This record gives sequence, C-alpha cells and structure tokens, in this order.
Amino acid sequence: MPTEKKLAIWMDHASAHIQEYPVDPASSRTITSDFTDSEKKETLEKSEHVMNNTKQHDQLAYFKELAKVISQYNTVLIFGPTNARSELLNFLKTDHRFDKIKIKTLPADKMNDHERNIFVKDYFTQPINL
Repeated sequence: MPTEKKLAIWMDHASAHIQEYPVDPASSRTITSDFTDSEKKETLEKSEHVMNNTKQHDQLAYFKELAKVISQYNTVLIFGPTNARSELLNFLKTDHRFDKIKIKTLPADKMNDHERNIFVKDYFTQPINL
C-alpha cells in the first residue's frame, strides 16, 4: 500500500506557507502571489477595471502554482485568516484530478512558523482527521 502523503498550507491572498507532514522545517517553502499592494495601487490609479483584471490574472496563476503542489499529495489541510482558502478549494473542485485528494479547509489566525507547525501537528495527529 502506498504511503499517504500529507500537506498543510497556511495561506492568505498574498502568500502560502507550504509544509509536509510530518513537519520538517527544512522542507517548508513559501509561494507568493504576484498581486502586491504596490501593484494594486499602481493599477488602481489607471482604473478599477484594470486592477480587477490584473488581480484575477495573478490570483489564477497563484492558485495554479498551488494546485501543482497539491496534486502530489493524498491529504491536504488548507488554513488561514482569509477566504483565500475557500477560493482555492473552489478552484480545485473544477478540476477532476483533485477528486480523490482529501482536502480540508479551516479558519486560522495569522501565525508564525512555530505556531503553524504546532497547528499542523495537532491537526494530523487527531484521530478524527486521519
């Protein structure tokens, strides 16, 4: 039987902190969205329509990059303080390649690395979540 591969992603609209479980700080990495505050300000000065198009394009690229990572795992926890986690889940649901991946989303506050590690360990060691 193949080994179950588990992944946790703490995310908001700006960045996603990715870590495998069991937690190994050396394997953690971050993916950032290209839609930054400075880009938002710059495009908003041009027009709100341009800003919305830029934001949607950058968010789609951000979600596609996360989807590439997620596709390599069996169980995925997506958590964070904004609705970005639900938006990502909805994006993944449109692609049948993710139908067999167990994906759970949970609300969570902003966290430092240590707090995220504890949250991930607690989640994956709870018998109900396995």
